[in-house]
Amino acid sequence: MGIIKHYRLFVIMVLQVIIFLPGCNAPENNQVRMDLNTRIGSLVDVIYPEAVSIEGYGLVGGLKGTGSMECPSQIRNYLIRYMMKEVPNNTLSTADKLLDSTDTAVVLIEAVMPVIDAKDRYFDVVVSALPGTQTTSLEGGWLFPAEMKIKGSFGITTDVLADVEGPVFTDKIDTRNIDKRTGYILGGGKCLTEYKVGLVLKKPDFELTNDIRNRLNGRFGRDVARAVLRGRIEVTVPAKYQEQKGKFISIIREMYLYDTPEANRARIDMLIRQLAISPESDEIENALEAIGNGSLAGLVSLLNESDERVRLRAARCMLSLGNNTGLQTLRQIALDRRSAYRLQALDALVTNAGSEAASSVARAMLGDEDMNIRIAAYEQLRKLDDFAVTSEIIDRSFFLEQIGRSERKTIFVTRSGQPRIVLFGAPIYCNRDIFVQSPDGQLTINAAAGQENVLLIRSHPKRTGVITQAKSSYDLGDIVRTFCMESVTEGRTGRGGLGVSYAEIIALLKKMSDKGAINAEFHAGPLPKIGLNVKK
Repeated sequence: MGIIKHYRLFVIMVLQVIIFLPGCNAPENNQVRMDLNTRIGSLVDVIYPEAVSIEGYGLVGGLKGTGSMECPSQIRNYLIRYMMKEVPNNTLSTADKLLDSTDTAVVLIEAVMPVIDAKDRYFDVVVSALPGTQTTSLEGGWLFPAEMKIKGSFGITTDVLADVEGPVFTDKIDTRNIDKRTGYILGGGKCLTEYKVGLVLKKPDFELTNDIRNRLNGRFGRDVARAVLRGRIEVTVPAKYQEQKGKFISIIREMYLYDTPEANRARIDMLIRQLAISPESDEIENALEAIGNGSLAGLVSLLNESDERVRLRAARCMLSLGNNTGLQTLRQIALDRRSAYRLQALDALVTNAGSEAASSVARAMLGDEDMNIRIAAYEQLRKLDDFAVTSEIIDRSFFLEQIGRSERKTIFVTRSGQPRIVLFGAPIYCNRDIFVQSPDGQLTINAAAGQENVLLIRSHPKRTGVITQAKSSYDLGDIVRTFCMESVTEGRTGRGGLGVSYAEIIALLKKMSDKGAINAEFHAGPLPKIGLNVKK
């Protein structure tokens, strides 16, 4: 009987092992669940595009005879359908008339749409006249509303990822190797799609999927993460990280999957030591932020380190966690003209500090000797909608912005992103007794000695001897308005202008600065870097 009893006990034990035997990957996954050092980044592949190449076809109008009526039938049929859909009052004959005019040109529209860390939903677009057409120039044109899809998908039913509209910009400041059949729509593209972060387990497992989802929701808030399949999680970027999507993804990668108070204390001690000796590491800073407020005590201890990089990272991480203890450290770095980390400190203040604290630092930096610092301070103040920057839109084409809190008279113009003319040290006045013409000779500004007003003249680009003119004060802002506002049409009242384009006016401003007509430096921002093989 003893033998039978022991045999029965053995059978029961074997059955228990069989019943609870995990699947083929389970031993490894069980090991993961027992390992408190496991980070989410070691278990998943992150699916999130940094940028997406997109394209479309559209129509540029207002070309004054430099366009063409040539267009492949497939593209023509598409444009007619699109125009009739977007403008219900459009008829087939109206669409045909537009396409058959030499005042319009069909163009290929291309862009690389930013996804990660896009500061806003707008981006630069390049437009090109179709190969083999008689279009000679897109200068002065306006791209009518158009849609853009994934590159290479024309004629296929796919989602519209972006739309675009706006004036065509052809650079007139640096005209070397310029191709007038190509131009940019500065900041004219608009993202229509919000991408979610996808986490795909390297070895699918239902329990691990739930653990990761629960860990993310516990750290960043309910419904941030959603398990859509065994081994796949969909993550919505929280509002706090909308302008720092790349950082948010890095924080997810650095997060420990399992959390205990004892493990966290050990992790924080280790990471604080690492940060003190490796202050160039984003991963360490992100790992501390991933842990959360438990890191604050250790980070405080780094605020007195001699290495400025350590102090910057510690203060920035604390501020991102909602603690203002490091605020003064960031302020000191931002205002220290000897520091190489001023812009990083300013960005941290604008991103996570209150607008009052960030604005006061940015306004103080407007008077810096370094033009790059002044521009960065202005950009941050603009983002904060600070009273130091006054802004007005000129003829739907560009912004005229003026900053009175700068002793250094400077004209800054953008050539990528949103088109803007920025006057540092406003008001800026042009000198008396001047005569300046634009590089192409079509614009003239003339003010004889003792003359109360400035005479502004625009010559017709094709009809010799035909000019339009207007008068302005000596205030540079007023000169820009008068040159660029559209003329008042017959039957309407109000002040009109000469209808000069953004590209033309910024080239004239550079010439005025170079010739000493205005006592102000001139700085132009870089041209778009779209990543396409286009002639610059």
